[in-house]
Amino acid sequence: MVMLSILILIVAIALPSFQKNLSSIMITRITSIIFFYAGILSLNGLFIESIGSGLGIYSGLFNVTVTSQFIDSFICFIAGSILIAWPTKTEVTISTENNDQSSNIKSTTLSNPCTEYSLIVMFSTLGSSLLISSSDLISMYLSIELQSFGVYILSTLFRNSESSTSAGLKYFLLGGLSSCFILLGSALIYSFSGLTNFEAIYSLVNVTFDNQVIQGLTLGFIIIFVGFLFKVAAAPLHNWAPDVYNDTPTIVTIWLTIMPKIGILFLLLELQSGVSYNSLIDLVESLNSLSFMGNIVSENIIYLLKNLLLISSLLSLIIGTVVGLAQTQIKRLLAYSTISHIGFILLALAVNTEQSIESFVFYIVQYSITNLNVFLIIIALGYVMYETKNNNQAVYGSNSDIKFISQLKGQFFANPILSISLSICFFSMAGVPPLLGFFSKQFVLYSAVQNGYYFMAIVAILTSVISASYYLKIIRVLHTETESSADSKKLDNLTFETSLLSNTQSFLISSLTLLILLFVLKPSIILNSTQLLALSLFNT
Repeated sequence: MVMLSILILIVAIALPSFQKNLSSIMITRITSIIFFYAGILSLNGLFIESIGSGLGIYSGLFNVTVTSQFIDSFICFIAGSILIAWPTKTEVTISTENNDQSSNIKSTTLSNPCTEYSLIVMFSTLGSSLLISSSDLISMYLSIELQSFGVYILSTLFRNSESSTSAGLKYFLLGGLSSCFILLGSALIYSFSGLTNFEAIYSLVNVTFDNQVIQGLTLGFIIIFVGFLFKVAAAPLHNWAPDVYNDTPTIVTIWLTIMPKIGILFLLLELQSGVSYNSLIDLVESLNSLSFMGNIVSENIIYLLKNLLLISSLLSLIIGTVVGLAQTQIKRLLAYSTISHIGFILLALAVNTEQSIESFVFYIVQYSITNLNVFLIIIALGYVMYETKNNNQAVYGSNSDIKFISQLKGQFFANPILSISLSICFFSMAGVPPLLGFFSKQFVLYSAVQNGYYFMAIVAILTSVISASYYLKIIRVLHTETESSADSKKLDNLTFETSLLSNTQSFLISSLTLLILLFVLKPSIILNSTQLLALSLFNT
């Protein structure tokens, strides 16, 4: 569906007649509808009877499973929601009274995105959808590059912005380095095994006796995991994330924070669970056979990968929390917050039990929903705040991004609903009960304690408590009254009639906020889905 829409959109953009009739905003809205429709089609794929064991397509390059269909649907819904954040043309009317004469001055704000934005977003989303269904080293690498190159272009979409250009260049260079790691690991696995299919590699891991092959496969898996940890900004490979997130426009940052991570994290789950599950099956079936030595080798690989994830999780929790305390720019703070959340996700992935995988899936869903709502509200506040008065005309800054936390000061008195919604999101990210974020952290910590990871659980609890301080700092700034808010009440001769937020944006923000706030009243909708996904991974 997405691929067909890309081809149609390319043809539509190239035709002169369509260029005159289709505005960039209309193309963006059409793209959003396409994503929602593609998500519904992915959900319908779950009713295929033979999908339980997986369906191999394109000669085994991709494997369609219940997990891949569900995550594909989730990715499409998130992508469609992000596109709604673009503003429409806004007409601002200022009424002034001068010597009993009134005059109306209308100013139109052109905040339309580039037409190419929708096309690039569709390519990046297609890469994410293909990545979660990849079952071969070749399809894995091509999918990750399709996703990554779209994100690189998005980072430099605003060509007139020097900071955006520098951020995109930094992201491209470091992202290319991480892709080299993934390609190197894939080349090592192929050179030592002669295989590219995941299932065949899993089987070889469990039956091989050649020490050289064992060392090559182990090194290859470790290098691939390092490359993917680089792309999800897990510590100590996180240094690029705060700079890139801070310098790119917020409408692009929201994409960088959520979309690339979903597909990569689920692919890491596929790689680790594939090796672990196959090793356990063969271990039971071959206790008295020669392949028992192969199972010992497999357990060694699993042990190394688990330690790699645990070390990265520990560093992500500590660095994301401690360094985030010193941040004064809101997007850099949210970048370190993301690193801290990645620590929780990697902890659940490292435990690798049925219960931890359930918490892993639930945490990703919660993280995506909460981060999406936070950035949508920040974008909405930027639209409202960057209205300035110049000769009785409404003028909007060319860059309506909110850079510093101090810019949010007193917003509760100017925009109380948006401020309360943002506060609810930050309380959820801090893990305050009974919000959605509290349950995600509780599930991860419970699975870690149940499996004996007491030290990691203690570190996660301490970092979660400490990280709450910088969320509370933002909430305090939001509810601190400023002189400008008091002075604005004295401007009786100017009245602003603005409609900066569309009804769709307002509905989306309110729906996500209510989901975060009222999740405790009906938790079964999300919990049942995550539990079924965890069961399908361990019983296929």
